[in-house]
Parts: sequence; structure tokens; C-alpha cells
Amino acid sequence: MNKIPLYSLMLKYDTAIWVRVIGTILTSLAGFMMRPYLVYYLYDKLDGSIMLSMLIVGLQPLCGIFVNLYAGGLSDRYGRKPLMLAALIIQAFAIGGYLFADHVWAFAIISIINGIGHAMFGPAASAQITDVVPEEKRAEVFALLHTALNMGSAFGPLIGLLLFTWNPTIIFLTCSLALFAYALLVFLKIPETMPAKNADQQAVSSQKKKVRWLDHKPLLWITLLGLPVSLLYAQVESTFPLHLQSNFENYKSVFAMMITFNGLVVIALQLWIAKRTEHISAFLVIAVSYSLFAVVALGYGFVPFIALLLIIEFLFTIGEMLYGPHIQKVISVIAPEEQRGWYFSVHGMNWQVSRAVGPVLGGLIFSHFGGAFMFAALSVVIVITGIAQTMYIRKLHQKQAEPPAEMALQN
Repeated sequence: MNKIPLYSLMLKYDTAIWVRVIGTILTSLAGFMMRPYLVYYLYDKLDGSIMLSMLIVGLQPLCGIFVNLYAGGLSDRYGRKPLMLAALIIQAFAIGGYLFADHVWAFAIISIINGIGHAMFGPAASAQITDVVPEEKRAEVFALLHTALNMGSAFGPLIGLLLFTWNPTIIFLTCSLALFAYALLVFLKIPETMPAKNADQQAVSSQKKKVRWLDHKPLLWITLLGLPVSLLYAQVESTFPLHLQSNFENYKSVFAMMITFNGLVVIALQLWIAKRTEHISAFLVIAVSYSLFAVVALGYGFVPFIALLLIIEFLFTIGEMLYGPHIQKVISVIAPEEQRGWYFSVHGMNWQVSRAVGPVLGGLIFSHFGGAFMFAALSVVIVITGIAQTMYIRKLHQKQAEPPAEMALQN
């Protein structure tokens, strides 16, 4: 029975975790039907303007930066479930708005509203996992959710390619309905998981406290040094499809194939990799992942053949399977219990900042110097910050005064 990890997990975790898994599969399938082709859709609707398309794509995370500052604190004050529910409903209405949008201002408003919902969901959802899962098992659960996310990426792009060719609006309708379905599951099946507070804690949490950022240096450094990784993701979602367009005649099919391949590899290997690396020090796992991301950035810029691109995509997939669960686990370990939502919120800002600035910055560099130069420069930055991130997390590990925390960072 030990050779069936999924069956073992089903017995190990409660309903709230499995509702998250089912909801993630549902929404990621619909989301990956839409996400790879949103840039092409906007590019066509906005008369072939690269910069306008990138600006619209960047508005969602730009808005998320400001929402992120408050979303985690709100989930620590009012609970995880209300924030998750509100976030899903907001996103559902926003995605449905694409059905009726025809002008730049309409796309901009939709992107802003969607950014609000997206930024609200992540910190509350990650804090919920930290609430109900023991420290030594969190990397495994984050890996399980990453596997669920990639079930959508394995099949969504191919379905999306067919629908995009036929009628793109069907994609937006499907994604909106999936988000409403997930919201219903959260409302019916997920209980509130925020740790109970005594009277003194409730009084403190009801007061608006001034944040002293210098008291949270580990969080700030880890977030800052994670920016280049999320910048790579931002380029994959924005300028990389256009880079493929300039190198491959059947660029849409190539892009869909790469995302599908990524999803299939994650489904096959994520839980196995999580098990194999759960006892390896976090800084070593993260060092390997940064090295892989640097190689991938170079590959995206210069590889001209589909077969080699798939090898590069395999390396990218291994890197994200190592990086995502372990960096989230590090955040969960350094976060105080009463600030879990806020910690995940702040750390999530590196994704919001990258997805806000990345498309515009990448679009400028792409327009003036081309995709090869852009990805080569990004590879150099990933190497430098990867060294710094590894050394910093290693330093945190060595300085842990509390044995339980030290064990958690080591595992």
C-alpha cells in the first residue's frame, strides 16, 4: 500500500484538503484553457499592439500588489473561508466579463477586478493549509495541490486550442462557471480553519497595528530574492508566446504542447519528488531549482527545435516541482501563527510584482532587443539571486534557536 501515495494521502488528510484539490483541478482546467491564448486574444482585439496587450495583462497583478498588502491581514482577522469565497466569486464575474468586452477600457477594468479576486484567494488558501497540516507534511500537501493545478495544465491547453480556433468566448464562459462551482464547494464543504483566539488576542487583532517591516527581514529577503523566478513565469505567460510566434510557424500548437507536457510531467512526478526531497535541507533543494531555472531561461531564448524545447520544458518542470512546495514550506515555518495569512500575502507579492512589471518590461526589451537577449539577461539575474537565496536560507537554518523550527527547515 505504501507504493500508492495518492491512496495514502486520501486516508491522511481531511475533507478541506480534498475540496481544495478538486476545486484546483476544476478551475485550473478551465484556467489553462484560457491563459495560454489570452495574450493572442488581446493581441488580435487590440489591433496587433504588443505594448497594449502587455499593459492589460499586467494590470491584474499590478492591482493585486495593493490588495495583497491587506488580504492576508483580513484572513487573519476575519477567517480564511470568507476571503476564499469572496475571491472566487469576484474572479468568476470578472472572467465572465470578457464575453462582453470590446474596448481597451473594458479589458482594463476586467483585468483590475480579476486581480483583486486573485490576490485575495492565495494568502487565505495557503494559510488554511498551514492551519490544518503539521509542519513536517506541508511540503507534501503543497506538492499535492501543485499536482492538482497541473492536471489542468496537462489537458486545458489542448482543449483551449480547439475552442480558441472555433469560438474564444466559450473559453471565458467555461472558466467563469468553474470558478462559481469552486465557490459553491468552499461554501458547502470547507469549515473555518483559523486558530481560535482568546479574548486578549481578539482584542489585539481587532485593532489596526502598524507593521514594522524590519521585524520581518527573513520574509522580505526571501520574497525579494524570489522575484527573478516569478519574472521567468511572467515572461512565459506574456512575451514567450510572441517569441515562439517569431520562431515557429505553428506557434500556438507548440505552446499548447509545451504546457501540456509540463502538466503531464508534474502529474507523474510531483508527489514522488516531494517524498524524495522532504528530508533534504530546503536551501539545497532551492539551489538546484534556481540552477535549473537559469538553464531554462537560456533555452527559451535560443533553442530553435521542438525536441530540444521539450527537454528545456522538462528541466523547467523539475525546477518548479522542487521550488514551489519547499519555498512555501519555508514561509510556513518562519510565519508566526497569528500572522500566517499576512506572511503568505507578502510573499505572494513577488508573483504579483513580477506579473505586473514583467509583461511591460519584457515587452519593451522584446520589442527593442528580441527574445533571445531578454531571456539571456534573465538567466544571469536568476544565477545571481539563486546564490543569494541559497546562502540566506542556509543562514536561517543555521541560526534557528528553537529545535522544532530548525527541524522543520531541515526537513
